[in-house]
Amino acid sequence: MNKAIRFKLFIMMVLELLIWGAWLPLINGYMQSGLHFDGWQRTWVNNAFAIASLTAMFFSNQFADRNFAAEKFMAASHFIGGVAILAMFWVKDFWPFFILMLAHSLFYVPTISIANSIAFTHIKDAQKEFGIIRMGGTIGWIAAAWPLFFLLEGKQGVAAQQAKGWIFILAGIVSFGLAAFSLTLPHTPPKRATEGVQKLAWLEALSMLKVPFVLVLFLVTFIDATIHMGYFIMTGGFLENGVKMEPKWIMPAMSIGQIAEIGTMAVLGMVLQRFGWKKTMILGVLGHAARFAVYAFFPQYPGFIILVQILHGICYAFFFATVYIFVDEFFPKDARASAQGLFNFLILGAGPFVAGVIWPQLESSLKSGDSVDYQKLFLIPAGMAVVAAMLLLALFNPPGKAEAKVEGAPAPAH
Repeated sequence: MNKAIRFKLFIMMVLELLIWGAWLPLINGYMQSGLHFDGWQRTWVNNAFAIASLTAMFFSNQFADRNFAAEKFMAASHFIGGVAILAMFWVKDFWPFFILMLAHSLFYVPTISIANSIAFTHIKDAQKEFGIIRMGGTIGWIAAAWPLFFLLEGKQGVAAQQAKGWIFILAGIVSFGLAAFSLTLPHTPPKRATEGVQKLAWLEALSMLKVPFVLVLFLVTFIDATIHMGYFIMTGGFLENGVKMEPKWIMPAMSIGQIAEIGTMAVLGMVLQRFGWKKTMILGVLGHAARFAVYAFFPQYPGFIILVQILHGICYAFFFATVYIFVDEFFPKDARASAQGLFNFLILGAGPFVAGVIWPQLESSLKSGDSVDYQKLFLIPAGMAVVAAMLLLALFNPPGKAEAKVEGAPAPAH
């Protein structure tokens, strides 16, 4: 692969995730302490991404698939999304704040799929090269989230809380930067529907669910996304109340997983070549089972709890990143952005939405006084991960690259 193009794709991923990492870790604290939003108001703002992932699956990715050059779609979307999130710095009332976050999400969320689509179009071997390129996203997230967290989180006083609003200034500036940078990306033309092919790309992507191994992957992705978001929802409280860790060390402890993610992304190609789709995905899913099992049975060993955070890299790279590569290989070329959007709907929308409902309720039901029965709580997602891995083992049987077309599914890309 051309090194200049690979470097551009890497920087694209850095900037793509830097936008998200600039605001997500601190927005809830800002809404609670800086804007004094109620719980239901914070929930609606947090659900803007879930809403956008649904609309992206049906509409936005359709335009990118069939009507626009992907790099121009990226440029326009990041410019409009940048205007929306930049304006959030000056907004203090709930409804304007929510509408601006929804507007930003509606334009930002589709670009996650489009960025993947651009990368896959211009790399020669997705299994070998995508992990390295996608590693830029993890680096971008860390580059934004860590400095802002350590500078702003935990500071007291009205001025300190208001200072968190600068997360939107940074996210907006980076959005404008990526909008301009997108115009320098290699040209990725729209893929027109051919005669006899479904004109709506999202319907073509959905039609692939009739293929058994795709349907199994769809179901497992939903389960895994629900478990994955449960990690973020429950781990902070567990580290503080179950492990008795000082709050200031919680974010650094959890960030070990993001560092590990860089390493696992770097070796993803090698792992896929060695183990194949099924075994790699099973390893990713079982990473959740192992991590939650350690939470359940060894909370008295803080060092072990901190060490097990490295499994986050395996959970993300070996499952979610592998799913993105798999979708690119097995879905029709003219519907791949919509197919990426279909799975992003599970990863960014449906899974997190369900997780936001079930995990807090389960935690509340297992709470007695000031203590939570964390063993019972964490055995539930661990068990779900084992079930998901068993589904992959028993029912996920995609054809190999060299095999002929399976009935009802497109031939794998060569």
